[in-house]
Amino acid sequence: MTEMLARAREAEGIPSAMRVVEHPAWPLLKKAVEDIRPWQSADGSIDFDAEGAPTPAAAREAVRRVISAIERLAPLLPHDAAYHEALVTDLRRWADGGFQVPDFLDALLAFQPAARREDGLQHLVVFPMYTQNGNPDRNLEAVVVRMVWPDWLAELERTRYDNPAFCGITFEDFTAGYDTNSAVLFPETIAVREAPERFGWGGIFCDREAARFRTVVEAAVDVLGVRLPDDIREMIGDQDRCQQAFVLWDMIHDRTHSHGDLPFDPFMIKQRQPFWMYGLEELRCDLTAFREATALEADGVPQGRDVQYAVLFDRMFRFPVTGQRVRNYDGLGGQLLFAYLHQHDVVRWTDNTLRIDWERAPEVTKELCAEIERLYRDGIDRPKLVHWFAGYELVSRYLAPHPGSRWARGPEALDLSQPPRKLVDDVLADEFPLSMFYEALAKKLRKVIASTRGITAADAAGPVRGRAA
Repeated sequence: MTEMLARAREAEGIPSAMRVVEHPAWPLLKKAVEDIRPWQSADGSIDFDAEGAPTPAAAREAVRRVISAIERLAPLLPHDAAYHEALVTDLRRWADGGFQVPDFLDALLAFQPAARREDGLQHLVVFPMYTQNGNPDRNLEAVVVRMVWPDWLAELERTRYDNPAFCGITFEDFTAGYDTNSAVLFPETIAVREAPERFGWGGIFCDREAARFRTVVEAAVDVLGVRLPDDIREMIGDQDRCQQAFVLWDMIHDRTHSHGDLPFDPFMIKQRQPFWMYGLEELRCDLTAFREATALEADGVPQGRDVQYAVLFDRMFRFPVTGQRVRNYDGLGGQLLFAYLHQHDVVRWTDNTLRIDWERAPEVTKELCAEIERLYRDGIDRPKLVHWFAGYELVSRYLAPHPGSRWARGPEALDLSQPPRKLVDDVLADEFPLSMFYEALAKKLRKVIASTRGITAADAAGPVRGRAA
């Protein structure tokens, strides 16, 4: 296969370092994929009896164009040769089978980006998939990504934060499913006949996270009149520096899901439980990254301080006012962090200005992390329902529950003869509504947050305009 790719590269006259998106076959691939996407049902199949459906011949021709473009682009990416071969086979099988529910398990098993983490390495990824926080349907998507794996990050992963499946990535280009709020490339989203026993990789787009963070934080700092230390102002104004902070934050966060004194299932998102438990888990992982970042700063790692303020600002300024108020567990975690810092006098909203005690912020933030860790440690000895109530008590210690909540009235307000998963139905869509502060901030930032849909590094905000400290 390597010799074949070399001959194909030579025949095309392709320089080995050429960007995939600069090759003339890339726009042809995008066009073919975008032709197919509107024909697909939610499960990825094509119903030829539906209104606006193509003829079977037209669908087969579109897939032929996809395959042709992949075969022209593959010589640029010899490290993905096995994947692209399996991908072409799966595409042909989907077409030959009449475009039923797609099954790309063979291609998924062949795609192993974590096996070769090299800074700047490109991958052309094509799968029928949904995009988390983006398109809920399993449409065909094409995305070109580039690995983010600088030497300093590789050394930290090798010596302190082992995470062999983690892939930091950036966008080169993408089809419509990624012109959304999605910032992840996860194997769990891909249409397959059966889920593999384990997934060997997971990708997070640090460029989109950084660009979205910079845009929203610039606006929040301006609205709230936050006085920023010079180094934090410089960090927020620097896309590359923010990307470095996010890739480190993501790597530590991701591994924390399986580290620590955990409930039975460390990936609690797999269980059906009240959404505040998901919120506590995600916040625990972020605050662990924050705590580790303080240690890294003390050890002279320059990205350590940046991670701390990326966590604080993204959690306080973007998470609570982003998305719907329906079981918004990330928003809840942001509200909890702000309320904790406010009630411990680290942040103060006075004279229409948000003031932050920069010296006390690290220690008080770590105290919240310790509270959540105590909840987990004690939870190992509790029944599930008792643990859920303990989590509710922790959150409601700092956030006011909805006045109509049955959970807020305690166990006597619930039918405890039902199994715990049934009691989740009694959870309100918004158990902990936004405070008046966040309601006002949400109105101020609504257009800015909407503008970050589909954002990339090239779209990121400029220098921060907030007041000097």
